[in-house]
Amino acid sequence: MKSIIFACYVLVATYAIGQQKPTRTRLFDSDWRFLKDSTVQAEQATYNDASWRKLDLPHDWSIEDLPNQIPDQVAGPFLRTSVGNTSTGYTVGGTGWYRKSFTLTSSEKGKTVLIHFDGAYTETDVWLNGHHLGYHPYGYTPFSYDLSPYLSQPETKNVLAVRVKNIGQNSRWYTGSGIYRHVWLTIADPVHIAPLGLAITTTQVTGKSAQVQLTTLIDNASGKTMPIVVQTTLITPSGKPISTTSRQSLTVIANGKGESKQVLTVTNPQLWSPETPHLYKANVVILSGQKRLDSLSTTFGIRSIEFSANQGFVLNGKRVLLKGGCIHHDNGPLGAAAIDRAEERKVELLKANGFNAMRTSHNPPSPALLDACDRLGMLVIDEAFDMWQRPKKPQDYHRFFDKWWQRDLTAMIHRDRNHPSVILWSIGNEINERADPSGLEITKRLADEVHRLDPTRPVTEALCVFWEHPGKVWEDSDKAFALLDVGGYNYEWKHNESDHQRHPERIIVGTETFAKEAFENWQQVEKHPYVIGDFVWTAMDYMGETAIGHTIVQPRPEKDSTKAVLPWPWFNAWCGDLDLIGTKKPQSYYRDVVWRNRPIALAVHSPIPDGMKETVTNWGWPDEQQSWSWPGAEGKPLQVRVFSRSPLVRLELNGKLIGEQRLSDSSLTATFTVPYEPGILKASGFENGKPTGTAELRTAGKPHHLRLTADRSIIRPDRNELSYVTIEVVDEQGIVIPSADLLVSFQLAGVGELAGVANANPTDMSSFQQPQKKTFRGRCLTIVRPQGIPGNITLKASSPDLQSGELMIIVR
Repeated sequence: MKSIIFACYVLVATYAIGQQKPTRTRLFDSDWRFLKDSTVQAEQATYNDASWRKLDLPHDWSIEDLPNQIPDQVAGPFLRTSVGNTSTGYTVGGTGWYRKSFTLTSSEKGKTVLIHFDGAYTETDVWLNGHHLGYHPYGYTPFSYDLSPYLSQPETKNVLAVRVKNIGQNSRWYTGSGIYRHVWLTIADPVHIAPLGLAITTTQVTGKSAQVQLTTLIDNASGKTMPIVVQTTLITPSGKPISTTSRQSLTVIANGKGESKQVLTVTNPQLWSPETPHLYKANVVILSGQKRLDSLSTTFGIRSIEFSANQGFVLNGKRVLLKGGCIHHDNGPLGAAAIDRAEERKVELLKANGFNAMRTSHNPPSPALLDACDRLGMLVIDEAFDMWQRPKKPQDYHRFFDKWWQRDLTAMIHRDRNHPSVILWSIGNEINERADPSGLEITKRLADEVHRLDPTRPVTEALCVFWEHPGKVWEDSDKAFALLDVGGYNYEWKHNESDHQRHPERIIVGTETFAKEAFENWQQVEKHPYVIGDFVWTAMDYMGETAIGHTIVQPRPEKDSTKAVLPWPWFNAWCGDLDLIGTKKPQSYYRDVVWRNRPIALAVHSPIPDGMKETVTNWGWPDEQQSWSWPGAEGKPLQVRVFSRSPLVRLELNGKLIGEQRLSDSSLTATFTVPYEPGILKASGFENGKPTGTAELRTAGKPHHLRLTADRSIIRPDRNELSYVTIEVVDEQGIVIPSADLLVSFQLAGVGELAGVANANPTDMSSFQQPQKKTFRGRCLTIVRPQGIPGNITLKASSPDLQSGELMIIVR
């Protein structure tokens, strides 16, 4: 029986240089100039960019409003003739230029100066003072350059120029465009800790002690051989230093590299897990005699992981079932801009809705997202590629794969290897050549490279049926699975048991599953240790792959529509457990019951006209709502579904019994037909005659006022902070009006700006940036961003014939 035990790589909670004081590494996001234009040549320092727009990073131009004079364009960022079409949600790419001027002080003369990009989509060229530093084609991996050889003299202006090209059909989902992740500037002694040069592992973990190994890579750009001392101190989660400090001496050759390995013991370690995401800190200092050359402080967590077909996934000695969701990297109304708070909120939403794991489909995520997973306790499948040599879109990454895969895989693993949240590396998703001789050779090559770069985690790959090769059958995947540590199954849970009979050593994870099959998938996870988890497609709505989760109402005699993707005006996939603004959808309430996080839930199907029927895509969900407000449907029969694990459920309307149903172990759903009348619809569950839980829905009255609720009313004066404010149309009793689709206008005053507005409507192509938005099913959202100074921000929302709402956000 295959069993995979891994020493624990521990967490670097932020990209390492991002933790430094400004004297070493500074966030380089502010005061850039931007122009979207494919014709200019702006790499020379003397180029006049005075007329360009000023902005702060992260930045995504594809989410911004298009000029009004473009034909076939609506008020927002959408264009009917977009090259990306349905894949990217009708948004527009192109070529953009970024420029930034900066000076160094006289005290920084002779220092090594490095620029680091967390990510830019997609083909990126960088110049300093007219010197071309390099080209990076992949939009999801980090890259760095040494600026030192081309810097101007201290106190003299330097000009950094960046060209980003997002051209052609290069993605199956919304990517965004531009420098959409952070940029960092490091100014260090010529003898310094290399970028991404700190690796922390625990070679042994027990309840009483952990052996923490720190490997530090030193760059010596001084031109002379240097004897140095590497000194490391560990800090507990409570902030107290561990008594032992490690010091190691070594000599680093001129213009070469040196490596320090140190082992420290942590007694009675506080282990990292989703329930207890304890974080330690390592302080690493490089000394030459009494001189402090460089230092790095980074947080980390201690945990052990083990995978086997007979024990499943074991974290810190205990089996953990992966309650997973796939995500794409966009942040809804912010586009792809990886603002720290937006990434953190995404993790918070998933945690609040029962998830303990996510899959970063189908590319490496931002460092900020993994930082949040580490802090909040979210397990991660970290994925590298969506294609290898064969394309899925004409201009996608297949053009660069042969030359760049090793560099990009290394960049991903070196950056992410220290996050305890990351438990699996995925080398690909639904790769066309996955079971062909060429694909098997690539699989082995990638898996071997991952094991070389990080021997502490297993390798997986997401495989699906051979829809592109009609002559192949599922069993033809066996040779590919044999090269993986964990087999990723996309929508193939029905093969789990038969595959286990054929290959009892195979470890299986549902890397993509349908929401409507959540119960069937979870039964497999609970029943079979060799099935370690279920990752639904998707945890949250995303832009692009338009309407793959839609429902259609059509005449009964017609054949069911099976077309997954719908065209304009759809821009949203609409397949998430949560919608684009983070609100629970019906499938999320169902999943709560599946995962035993909620005893009972109710869902009411919208009325279907006579003579019509509903068809639902594989990724979709019936057109249900958690609502008992259906004006105009009085007396008409409505379908009500009750989800429960209790053996008996009872449904009442206004205190009168509608009916009772018994549920078998093979079903969580009781279906009732209820003539609609306003009031209170109540479902109750019973076991052995005792109540197990209730759920009820109340009919809303007339729209009365707007209710504003901020996820955080006190935020820091930091451009990476955000406050998400939900606006709801409610009646006098505060019940949300689900039929209210009303235009709301916003007024903002104080030390903030409106970073985005949105609703959950997958066909509302209005602007994400104008100070107004229609509610959808009674709700919309505003995102408030501080300007970087303390003070107050006041947000007012108004709509005709409703009482306005207002709130204050304190920035301090």
